[in-house]
Amino acid sequence: MIVLDGTIVNTALPVLKDSLDFSDGNLTWVLNAYLIPFGGLLMLSGRIGDLIGQRRMFLWGMSLFTFASLLCGLAESQEVLIAARFLQGVGGALGSSVILGMIITMYKEPREQGEAIGVYSFVASAGGSLGLLLGGVLTDILSWHWIFIVNVPIGIATVGLAKRLVPDRPGLGLKENKVDVPGALMLTGGLMIAVYAIVGVEKEGWGSAQTLGLAAVALVLLTGFVVRQARIAHPLLPLRIFRSRNVTGANLVLLGVLSGMFSVFFFGARYAGEILGYSPIEIGLAFLPMTLLIGGASTRAAQPVAQRFGQRYTLIIGLTLIIAGVLLLTQAPVDGSYVVNMLPSMVLLGFGAGLSFPSIMGLAMSGSTPQDSGIASGLVNTSMQVGGAIALSVLATFAAERTSSQREGGASPLEALNAGFHVAYLIAAGIAALAIVAAALVLRDEPAPEWDSEAAGELAEDEAAGARAYA
Repeated sequence: MIVLDGTIVNTALPVLKDSLDFSDGNLTWVLNAYLIPFGGLLMLSGRIGDLIGQRRMFLWGMSLFTFASLLCGLAESQEVLIAARFLQGVGGALGSSVILGMIITMYKEPREQGEAIGVYSFVASAGGSLGLLLGGVLTDILSWHWIFIVNVPIGIATVGLAKRLVPDRPGLGLKENKVDVPGALMLTGGLMIAVYAIVGVEKEGWGSAQTLGLAAVALVLLTGFVVRQARIAHPLLPLRIFRSRNVTGANLVLLGVLSGMFSVFFFGARYAGEILGYSPIEIGLAFLPMTLLIGGASTRAAQPVAQRFGQRYTLIIGLTLIIAGVLLLTQAPVDGSYVVNMLPSMVLLGFGAGLSFPSIMGLAMSGSTPQDSGIASGLVNTSMQVGGAIALSVLATFAAERTSSQREGGASPLEALNAGFHVAYLIAAGIAALAIVAAALVLRDEPAPEWDSEAAGELAEDEAAGARAYA
C-alpha cells in the first residue's frame, strides 16, 4: 500500500490538474509532498522503532497513513491535498522503516528469510508500476478521490491483522541522546527546501534571489547534518558506512535508475493522457506490460543472470535497457500510437528495472557489515524516496522551461508540451548513463562480510538490558 501510493497518483494527474486547477510546476508537489517526508524520516523512524518496539512503530505509521489517506480523499483544494499528502508521507515512513526489520526478526531460517526478503524486493520494484494501473481503474470508474479512500479499509484491516499476527517484541528502551531528532529535522528540512527551490525555477529562474537564497539555506542545513553526524555519539546516519564502495556506489547508481523510471511514470502518464487522449484506466493498462515484466524479471531472471555474470554486470545490463527504453520515448510524436511509440519502451523498461532493482539492493547490502545492515537498508530506502523526488523535480523543471520556450517560438500547445517531455527523457537517460559509469568504476562483486561475533555479543547484551529496562 505504501509503495503503490508513490505512483498511484500519476494516472490521476491530468484529472487532478483540471479538478483542483494545478499549474505544471505545482503539480509535482502532489508527489513530492509525499516523497520528501517519507525519505527524510526513514532513518529516524527506524531508530525509534528499535527503541520502542517495531510493531508499535508499524501500528503508529499505518494508523497515521490511513487517516491521512482519508483526508486526501476528502480534499477539495490544492492546499488540503498537499498537506494531507505530507501526513501520508510521515505515516509511510513510520510504518515502512521497520518492515524489513520485522521480516528478519520473524523469519530466522535462512531459506524462509531469503524468500521473504525476495517478496519484499519484488514489491519495492514492481509496486510502483502496479500503482499506475490501480490508479487508472479507480479514477476512471469512480473518481480521483478513490485512489486515496481505497487505502482506508485496507489500512484498518492491516492494523487489525498486525495486532494478531506480528509478534510484540519489546524494544531496547528510550535512552537519552539515542535519537538524533535535530539531525532528522536538518535532513528533512534541507531536502524539502532544495526541492522547493528547484520547482520554483520554472517561475523565478535559476539566477533569481529566491532560487539562490533557498539553495543556500538547503546547503547549510545539509552540510550541518553531515557535520553533526560526524561529531555526535549516536548519529542518525553513521558516516562509517560510506567507507564501503558498494554502499556508496549503489546509492549513487540508484539515482540513475530512479531518474529513468520516474521520468516514464510521470511524463509517460502525461503523454498518454494529455497528448494521446487516454482515459485514466487506459493509462494504467498502457503500463501493465512493464509491470508484468518487472515482476517476471525480478523474480525469475535477475538471480540466474547475477549468478552467471555477477550483480554488477546484471545492474549494467538493466541500466542499459532502461536507457534504451527512455530514449525511444524521445521519438514519440504528438500523433503517435501506443504500439509503435510506447509499448517497445514498456518492454525495455520492464526488463531493465526487473534486473536493476534486485542487483542494487544486493550490492548495497553486500557492502555492509551485519551490524550495519539495518542502517544500510534504511539508506537504500531513503535514497529511493528522496532521490526520486529530487530527480522528478529537476526533470519537471527542465521540461516546463522547454515547453515555455517552444510556446514562445510559435509551437502548438501539444507540440510544446511534448517537446518538454523529450527534454526530460534526454536528461534522465544522461543521468542513467553516468550511473553505468559509476557502476563500472565503483561497484564490486564481493561476498557479504562475515558476522563479528564480539560485536554480536555486545548487541545481544544491549538488547537484553533494554528488554529488562522496558519490562
